[in-house]
Amino acid sequence: MMPRLIQPNWPAPSNVKALSTTRLGGVSHAPYAGLNLGLHVQDNSALVWQNRQLLMTAADLPQQPYWLNQTHSTEVVSLVGQPHNAEQLPAADASVTMMTGQVCLVMTADCLPLLICDKAGSQVAAIHAGWRGLLDGVIENTIAKLSATPADLLVWLGPAISQAHFQVGSDVRDAFIAHDANACAAFVTDGDKWLADLYLLARQRLHALTVNASDIYGGDYCTYRQTDLFYSYRRDNQTGRQASLIYLESQ
Repeated sequence: MMPRLIQPNWPAPSNVKALSTTRLGGVSHAPYAGLNLGLHVQDNSALVWQNRQLLMTAADLPQQPYWLNQTHSTEVVSLVGQPHNAEQLPAADASVTMMTGQVCLVMTADCLPLLICDKAGSQVAAIHAGWRGLLDGVIENTIAKLSATPADLLVWLGPAISQAHFQVGSDVRDAFIAHDANACAAFVTDGDKWLADLYLLARQRLHALTVNASDIYGGDYCTYRQTDLFYSYRRDNQTGRQASLIYLESQ
């Protein structure tokens, strides 16, 4: 079965190409059943590479995406024409580029993927943001790598775990509030724990950077609840990874 892909609903320039994958399609077997794109989750690597090739074909990508070794860091890679080496992945959780044909990609299974472009269609970025990356500033570091002003950016929030299913401890809540008191709005009590809203936390960080609220889209999926569509680490523990990607075509 060919992959089922999600097209962001946002007013990006026509030369900006972006999408998120689902788990539908692909050749991996349970517990990774479907289009698992992660080589680091103990799936059969030959099947993962078949899935990656299926993605290349279904999305008509110009070249192999720039895969990252994601570590919940705030490291950002600027893609400036260096050749892709799938055997030596940079340790980073975001990538940016101003070059056509270079595919920025992040993998997730509950964490929040953010896809960013400027309104002129001259630069793009992909961010992997779990709570730790959000707290430590992966969004801020990525936007700092772009030459466009934040007010000239469009952002799409891809599939992530919803607040109803994302339980965290008081230490996580306290850390966010210590950074910005407004973050208290992103947490509701759940016994002696808290439920965190990754989508709202990301929007707050973007607003603080002066990205216009009207230029932020998405945030309407739940990887935990939508079992048929997405992999979820919180739900299944041993599971695959979906991807969100963005690149520039020649104008």
